[in-house]
Amino acid sequence: MIEIKEAISKKELKQFVKFPFKLYSNSKYWVPPIISEELKTFDKTENPVFKDADARFFLAYKNNEIVGRIAAIVNWLEVKNQDIQKMRFGWFDFIDDLEVSKALLEKVIEIGRSHNLKYTEGPVGFSNLDKVGVMTEGFDSIAPMITWYNHPYYVEHYIAHGYEIEKEYSESKFPFENVKPEFFYKAQNLIKRRYKLKALNFTKTSEVMPYADRMFDLFNESYASLSSFVEITDIQKEYFKKKFISFVNPEYIKFVIDEKDKLVAFAIVMPRFAEALQKTKGKLFPFGFRHILKAKKNSKDVIFYLIGVQPEYQNKGVHAVLFNEMYETFTAKGINYCYRTPELEDNEAIHKIWKHFFPVVYKRRKTFRKDL
Repeated sequence: MIEIKEAISKKELKQFVKFPFKLYSNSKYWVPPIISEELKTFDKTENPVFKDADARFFLAYKNNEIVGRIAAIVNWLEVKNQDIQKMRFGWFDFIDDLEVSKALLEKVIEIGRSHNLKYTEGPVGFSNLDKVGVMTEGFDSIAPMITWYNHPYYVEHYIAHGYEIEKEYSESKFPFENVKPEFFYKAQNLIKRRYKLKALNFTKTSEVMPYADRMFDLFNESYASLSSFVEITDIQKEYFKKKFISFVNPEYIKFVIDEKDKLVAFAIVMPRFAEALQKTKGKLFPFGFRHILKAKKNSKDVIFYLIGVQPEYQNKGVHAVLFNEMYETFTAKGINYCYRTPELEDNEAIHKIWKHFFPVVYKRRKTFRKDL
Protein backbone atom coordinates (compact mmCIF):
# COMPACT_ATOMS: atom_id res chain seq x y z
CA MET A 1 0.00 0.00 0.00
CA ILE A 2 1.24 3.49 -0.92
CA GLU A 3 0.89 6.28 1.64
CA ILE A 4 1.18 9.93 0.62
CA LYS A 5 2.26 12.45 3.26
CA GLU A 6 2.73 16.18 2.88
CA ALA A 7 6.25 17.41 3.66
CA ILE A 8 5.81 20.42 5.94
CA SER A 9 8.45 20.39 8.66
CA LYS A 10 12.12 21.18 8.03
CA LYS A 11 12.96 17.53 8.53
CA GLU A 12 10.34 16.42 6.00
CA LEU A 13 11.41 19.01 3.43
CA LYS A 14 15.00 17.86 3.82
CA GLN A 15 13.82 14.30 3.18
CA PHE A 16 12.03 15.63 0.09
CA VAL A 17 15.23 17.24 -1.20
CA LYS A 18 17.43 14.25 -0.37
CA PHE A 19 15.25 11.49 -1.85
CA PRO A 20 16.93 11.65 -5.31
CA PHE A 21 20.34 11.18 -3.69
CA LYS A 22 19.24 7.64 -2.89
CA LEU A 23 17.35 7.08 -6.14
CA TYR A 24 20.38 8.04 -8.24
CA SER A 25 23.13 6.81 -5.92
CA ASN A 26 24.47 4.50 -8.64
CA SER A 27 24.14 6.97 -11.54
CA LYS A 28 27.23 8.47 -13.19
CA TYR A 29 25.11 11.12 -14.90
CA TRP A 30 22.85 12.56 -12.21
CA VAL A 31 23.99 15.91 -10.80
CA PRO A 32 22.94 16.66 -7.20
CA PRO A 33 21.59 20.04 -6.15
CA ILE A 34 23.16 21.92 -3.28
CA ILE A 35 20.87 20.78 -0.47
CA SER A 36 20.87 24.10 1.38
CA GLU A 37 20.03 26.02 -1.82
CA GLU A 38 17.25 23.62 -2.75
CA LEU A 39 15.73 24.04 0.71
CA LYS A 40 15.79 27.83 0.24
CA THR A 41 13.89 27.39 -3.03
CA PHE A 42 11.09 25.68 -1.09
CA ASP A 43 11.19 28.11 1.86
CA LYS A 44 8.22 30.46 1.70
CA THR A 45 10.12 33.06 3.72
CA GLU A 46 13.09 32.96 1.33
CA ASN A 47 11.68 32.53 -2.18
CA PRO A 48 9.49 35.48 -3.29
CA VAL A 49 7.76 33.35 -5.90
CA PHE A 50 5.44 32.30 -3.07
CA LYS A 51 3.89 35.79 -3.08
CA ASP A 52 2.27 34.81 -6.38
CA ALA A 53 2.29 31.03 -6.18
CA ASP A 54 1.30 28.19 -3.89
CA ALA A 55 3.20 24.95 -3.58
CA ARG A 56 2.78 21.81 -1.54
CA PHE A 57 5.32 19.03 -1.31
CA PHE A 58 4.45 15.36 -0.98
CA LEU A 59 6.37 12.18 -0.20
CA ALA A 60 5.26 8.67 -1.08
CA TYR A 61 5.91 5.86 1.40
CA LYS A 62 5.88 2.11 0.86
CA ASN A 63 6.61 -0.17 3.79
CA ASN A 64 7.59 2.95 5.79
CA GLU A 65 10.26 3.83 3.21
CA ILE A 66 10.25 6.95 1.02
CA VAL A 67 9.79 5.85 -2.59
CA GLY A 68 8.75 9.04 -4.39
CA ARG A 69 8.15 12.77 -4.22
CA ILE A 70 6.26 15.52 -6.06
CA ALA A 71 5.69 19.27 -5.78
CA ALA A 72 2.18 20.53 -6.59
CA ILE A 73 2.30 24.16 -7.77
CA VAL A 74 -0.20 26.85 -8.69
CA ASN A 75 1.30 29.99 -10.21
CA TRP A 76 -1.44 32.56 -9.72
CA LEU A 77 0.16 35.03 -12.14
CA GLU A 78 -0.33 32.41 -14.81
CA VAL A 79 -3.85 31.50 -13.72
CA LYS A 80 -5.26 34.97 -13.08
CA ASN A 81 -3.28 37.29 -15.35
CA GLN A 82 -2.88 35.00 -18.34
CA ASP A 83 -6.03 32.91 -17.84
CA ILE A 84 -4.03 29.72 -18.17
CA GLN A 85 -5.91 27.33 -15.92
CA LYS A 86 -2.93 25.11 -15.24
CA MET A 87 -1.97 23.00 -12.25
CA ARG A 88 1.80 22.62 -12.28
CA PHE A 89 3.87 19.81 -10.86
CA GLY A 90 7.62 19.35 -10.59
CA TRP A 91 10.44 17.74 -8.61
CA PHE A 92 8.72 14.48 -9.52
CA ASP A 93 10.86 11.44 -8.74
CA PHE A 94 9.84 7.87 -8.01
CA ILE A 95 10.93 4.25 -8.01
CA ASP A 96 9.81 2.10 -10.94
CA ASP A 97 6.42 1.32 -9.44
CA LEU A 98 3.27 2.50 -11.24
CA GLU A 99 1.31 2.61 -8.01
CA VAL A 100 3.80 5.10 -6.54
CA SER A 101 3.78 7.50 -9.50
CA LYS A 102 0.00 7.24 -9.81
CA ALA A 103 -0.59 8.06 -6.14
CA LEU A 104 1.64 11.15 -6.35
CA LEU A 105 0.02 12.42 -9.56
CA GLU A 106 -3.46 11.87 -8.13
CA LYS A 107 -2.57 14.20 -5.26
CA VAL A 108 -1.74 16.91 -7.82
CA ILE A 109 -4.99 16.26 -9.67
CA GLU A 110 -6.93 16.51 -6.40
CA ILE A 111 -5.43 19.93 -5.65
CA GLY A 112 -5.98 21.14 -9.20
CA ARG A 113 -9.64 20.22 -9.09
CA SER A 114 -10.06 21.95 -5.73
CA HIS A 115 -8.96 25.18 -7.46
CA ASN A 116 -11.22 24.50 -10.49
CA LEU A 117 -8.20 24.35 -12.81
CA LYS A 118 -8.56 22.71 -16.21
CA TYR A 119 -5.42 20.67 -16.67
CA THR A 120 -2.13 19.69 -15.10
CA GLU A 121 1.31 19.93 -16.70
CA GLY A 122 4.77 18.86 -15.64
CA PRO A 123 7.44 18.47 -14.75
CA VAL A 124 7.91 22.22 -14.49
CA GLY A 125 9.05 24.62 -11.80
CA PHE A 126 7.58 27.84 -10.50
CA SER A 127 8.78 30.02 -13.38
CA ASN A 128 10.80 30.14 -16.61
CA LEU A 129 14.08 30.20 -14.69
CA ASP A 130 13.36 26.86 -13.04
CA LYS A 131 14.08 23.41 -14.41
CA VAL A 132 11.69 21.93 -16.96
CA GLY A 133 10.83 18.67 -18.64
CA VAL A 134 11.31 14.95 -18.19
CA MET A 135 14.28 13.66 -20.13
CA THR A 136 13.40 11.34 -23.02
CA GLU A 137 16.82 11.08 -24.73
CA GLY A 138 20.40 11.53 -23.58
CA PHE A 139 20.51 9.31 -20.52
CA ASP A 140 24.20 8.56 -21.07
CA SER A 141 25.46 12.11 -20.57
CA ILE A 142 25.78 14.26 -17.48
CA ALA A 143 22.91 16.64 -16.83
CA PRO A 144 23.72 20.36 -16.45
CA MET A 145 22.92 21.82 -13.05
CA ILE A 146 20.01 23.75 -14.55
CA THR A 147 18.09 20.66 -15.68
CA TRP A 148 16.60 17.56 -14.13
CA TYR A 149 18.01 14.11 -14.78
CA ASN A 150 15.74 11.08 -14.63
CA HIS A 151 15.67 7.34 -15.21
CA PRO A 152 14.38 6.16 -18.63
CA TYR A 153 11.33 4.50 -17.07
CA TYR A 154 9.80 7.86 -16.10
CA VAL A 155 8.33 8.41 -19.56
CA GLU A 156 6.59 5.02 -19.46
CA HIS A 157 4.82 6.08 -16.26
CA TYR A 158 3.42 9.28 -17.81
CA ILE A 159 2.04 7.31 -20.75
CA ALA A 160 0.64 4.56 -18.53
CA HIS A 161 -1.27 7.15 -16.48
CA GLY A 162 -2.87 8.72 -19.55
CA TYR A 163 -0.71 11.84 -19.89
CA GLU A 164 -0.07 13.37 -23.31
CA ILE A 165 2.92 15.34 -24.59
CA GLU A 166 2.44 19.08 -24.07
CA LYS A 167 5.79 20.68 -24.97
CA GLU A 168 9.04 19.37 -26.43
CA TYR A 169 12.52 20.67 -25.72
CA SER A 170 15.99 19.94 -27.05
CA GLU A 171 19.45 20.52 -25.62
CA SER A 172 22.43 20.83 -27.94
CA LYS A 173 26.17 21.29 -27.78
CA PHE A 174 29.00 22.20 -30.12
CA PRO A 175 32.79 22.43 -29.88
CA PHE A 176 34.03 25.99 -29.65
CA GLU A 177 36.18 25.35 -32.71
CA ASN A 178 32.93 25.33 -34.72
CA VAL A 179 32.57 29.05 -34.01
CA LYS A 180 34.01 30.91 -36.99
CA PRO A 181 34.20 34.71 -36.52
CA GLU A 182 33.57 35.35 -40.21
CA PHE A 183 29.93 34.50 -39.61
CA PHE A 184 29.43 37.48 -37.33
CA TYR A 185 32.45 39.82 -37.20
CA LYS A 186 31.63 42.01 -40.21
CA ALA A 187 27.91 41.85 -39.47
CA GLN A 188 28.32 43.02 -35.88
CA ASN A 189 30.39 46.05 -36.98
CA LEU A 190 27.72 47.01 -39.50
CA ILE A 191 24.90 46.50 -36.98
CA LYS A 192 26.62 48.61 -34.31
CA ARG A 193 27.07 51.48 -36.79
CA ARG A 194 23.59 51.22 -38.26
CA TYR A 195 21.73 51.21 -34.94
CA LYS A 196 24.33 53.12 -32.89
CA LEU A 197 24.87 50.25 -30.50
CA LYS A 198 27.66 49.52 -28.07
CA ALA A 199 28.72 46.31 -26.34
CA LEU A 200 29.38 46.27 -22.60
CA ASN A 201 31.87 43.91 -20.98
CA PHE A 202 32.47 43.39 -17.27
CA THR A 203 35.23 42.22 -14.98
CA LYS A 204 33.41 42.55 -11.63
CA THR A 205 29.96 41.40 -10.52
CA SER A 206 29.41 44.84 -8.97
CA GLU A 207 29.64 46.34 -12.48
CA VAL A 208 26.78 44.13 -13.66
CA MET A 209 24.33 44.95 -10.88
CA PRO A 210 23.27 48.45 -12.08
CA TYR A 211 21.99 46.78 -15.26
CA ALA A 212 20.46 43.69 -13.65
CA ASP A 213 16.89 44.99 -13.27
CA ARG A 214 16.89 46.18 -16.86
CA MET A 215 18.12 42.76 -17.91
CA PHE A 216 15.17 41.04 -16.21
CA ASP A 217 12.77 43.56 -17.77
CA LEU A 218 14.24 42.72 -21.15
CA PHE A 219 13.93 39.03 -20.35
CA ASN A 220 10.21 39.56 -19.74
CA GLU A 221 9.81 41.43 -23.03
CA SER A 222 11.84 39.08 -25.20
CA TYR A 223 10.33 35.84 -23.89
CA ALA A 224 6.71 36.98 -23.54
CA SER A 225 5.59 35.31 -26.77
CA LEU A 226 6.74 31.81 -25.74
CA SER A 227 4.07 29.33 -24.74
CA SER A 228 5.68 28.60 -21.37
CA PHE A 229 6.23 32.20 -20.29
CA VAL A 230 5.37 33.59 -16.84
CA GLU A 231 6.52 37.12 -16.01
CA ILE A 232 9.26 37.69 -13.43
CA THR A 233 8.04 40.21 -10.84
CA ASP A 234 10.08 43.01 -9.28
CA ILE A 235 10.51 41.16 -5.99
CA GLN A 236 11.66 38.03 -7.83
CA LYS A 237 14.33 40.07 -9.62
CA GLU A 238 16.09 40.70 -6.32
CA TYR A 239 15.97 37.02 -5.48
CA PHE A 240 17.33 35.91 -8.84
CA LYS A 241 20.12 38.48 -8.72
CA LYS A 242 21.38 36.91 -5.51
CA LYS A 243 20.76 33.34 -6.61
CA PHE A 244 22.19 33.34 -10.12
CA ILE A 245 24.50 36.25 -10.85
CA SER A 246 27.01 35.27 -8.18
CA PHE A 247 27.44 31.92 -9.99
CA VAL A 248 28.40 33.64 -13.25
CA ASN A 249 31.82 34.94 -14.17
CA PRO A 250 31.20 38.63 -14.90
CA GLU A 251 33.28 38.21 -18.07
CA TYR A 252 30.54 35.84 -19.28
CA ILE A 253 27.81 38.49 -19.07
CA LYS A 254 27.45 40.61 -22.20
CA PHE A 255 25.12 43.55 -22.72
CA VAL A 256 24.35 45.67 -25.79
CA ILE A 257 23.05 49.21 -25.30
CA ASP A 258 21.89 51.93 -27.68
CA GLU A 259 23.00 55.56 -27.82
CA LYS A 260 20.55 56.45 -25.02
CA ASP A 261 21.98 53.75 -22.73
CA LYS A 262 18.88 51.58 -23.23
CA LEU A 263 19.51 47.85 -22.90
CA VAL A 264 18.94 46.25 -26.29
CA ALA A 265 20.28 42.72 -25.78
CA PHE A 266 22.01 40.52 -23.22
CA ALA A 267 23.64 37.12 -22.96
CA ILE A 268 24.46 35.16 -19.82
CA VAL A 269 26.81 32.22 -20.04
CA MET A 270 27.69 30.03 -17.07
CA PRO A 271 30.65 27.76 -16.41
CA ARG A 272 29.67 24.10 -16.56
CA PHE A 273 29.37 23.11 -12.91
CA ALA A 274 28.06 19.56 -13.38
CA GLU A 275 31.20 17.64 -12.49
CA ALA A 276 32.01 20.02 -9.63
CA LEU A 277 28.52 19.54 -8.18
CA GLN A 278 28.93 15.78 -8.32
CA LYS A 279 32.05 16.16 -6.17
CA THR A 280 30.21 18.31 -3.60
CA LYS A 281 27.66 15.52 -2.94
CA GLY A 282 25.10 18.25 -2.26
CA LYS A 283 27.09 20.09 0.42
CA LEU A 284 29.00 23.36 0.26
CA PHE A 285 30.85 22.63 3.49
CA PRO A 286 33.52 21.74 4.30
CA PHE A 287 34.97 21.30 0.79
CA GLY A 288 32.12 21.84 -1.66
CA PHE A 289 32.89 25.51 -2.11
CA ARG A 290 36.35 24.63 -3.38
CA HIS A 291 34.96 22.52 -6.20
CA ILE A 292 32.44 25.24 -7.18
CA LEU A 293 35.01 28.04 -7.14
CA LYS A 294 37.50 25.97 -9.09
CA ALA A 295 34.91 25.24 -11.79
CA LYS A 296 33.82 28.87 -11.89
CA LYS A 297 37.38 29.96 -12.54
CA ASN A 298 38.78 27.12 -14.63
CA SER A 299 35.96 25.26 -16.41
CA LYS A 300 36.70 24.87 -20.11
CA ASP A 301 33.05 24.14 -20.90
CA VAL A 302 30.27 26.73 -20.76
CA ILE A 303 26.48 26.79 -20.84
CA PHE A 304 24.55 29.46 -22.72
CA TYR A 305 21.97 30.19 -20.04
CA LEU A 306 19.95 33.13 -21.36
CA ILE A 307 19.93 35.36 -24.43
CA GLY A 308 17.43 38.18 -24.77
CA VAL A 309 16.88 40.78 -27.49
CA GLN A 310 14.42 43.69 -27.48
CA PRO A 311 11.46 42.74 -29.73
CA GLU A 312 12.08 45.78 -31.96
CA TYR A 313 15.65 44.57 -32.57
CA GLN A 314 14.85 40.90 -33.12
CA ASN A 315 15.72 39.57 -36.60
CA LYS A 316 18.16 42.47 -37.10
CA GLY A 317 21.31 40.52 -36.32
CA VAL A 318 22.00 41.99 -32.88
CA HIS A 319 22.99 38.55 -31.62
CA ALA A 320 26.09 38.91 -33.84
CA VAL A 321 27.33 41.61 -31.46
CA LEU A 322 26.86 39.27 -28.49
CA PHE A 323 28.59 36.39 -30.26
CA ASN A 324 31.55 38.56 -31.20
CA GLU A 325 32.09 39.58 -27.58
CA MET A 326 31.71 35.99 -26.38
CA TYR A 327 34.11 34.76 -29.05
CA GLU A 328 36.87 37.05 -27.82
CA THR A 329 36.29 36.08 -24.18
CA PHE A 330 36.09 32.34 -24.90
CA THR A 331 39.22 32.46 -27.03
CA ALA A 332 41.13 34.09 -24.18
CA LYS A 333 39.75 31.54 -21.69
CA GLY A 334 40.52 28.51 -23.85
CA ILE A 335 36.94 27.24 -23.91
CA ASN A 336 36.45 23.77 -25.42
CA TYR A 337 32.71 23.07 -25.52
CA CYS A 338 29.52 25.13 -25.54
CA TYR A 339 26.22 23.77 -24.24
CA ARG A 340 22.70 25.17 -24.56
CA THR A 341 19.87 24.98 -22.06
CA PRO A 342 16.55 23.30 -22.99
CA GLU A 343 14.90 25.22 -25.81
CA LEU A 344 11.38 24.74 -27.09
CA GLU A 345 11.32 22.77 -30.31
CA ASP A 346 8.89 25.31 -31.82
CA ASN A 347 11.18 28.27 -31.04
CA GLU A 348 12.48 28.52 -34.59
CA ALA A 349 14.04 31.95 -34.05
CA ILE A 350 16.50 30.66 -31.46
CA HIS A 351 17.41 27.63 -33.57
CA LYS A 352 18.28 29.88 -36.52
CA ILE A 353 20.66 31.90 -34.34
CA TRP A 354 22.81 28.83 -33.66
CA LYS A 355 22.77 27.12 -37.07
CA HIS A 356 26.22 28.36 -38.17
CA PHE A 357 27.83 26.58 -35.20
CA PHE A 358 26.48 23.17 -36.29
CA PRO A 359 25.11 22.17 -32.88
CA VAL A 360 24.29 18.55 -32.14
CA VAL A 361 21.21 17.68 -30.07
CA TYR A 362 22.34 15.43 -27.23
CA LYS A 363 19.29 15.50 -24.97
CA ARG A 364 15.55 15.83 -25.47
CA ARG A 365 12.87 16.35 -22.88
CA LYS A 366 9.13 16.83 -22.72
CA THR A 367 6.41 18.07 -20.45
CA PHE A 368 3.21 16.08 -20.15
CA ARG A 369 -0.37 17.19 -19.51
CA LYS A 370 -3.67 15.71 -18.49
CA ASP A 371 -7.08 17.34 -18.41
CA LEU A 372 -8.73 17.58 -15.02
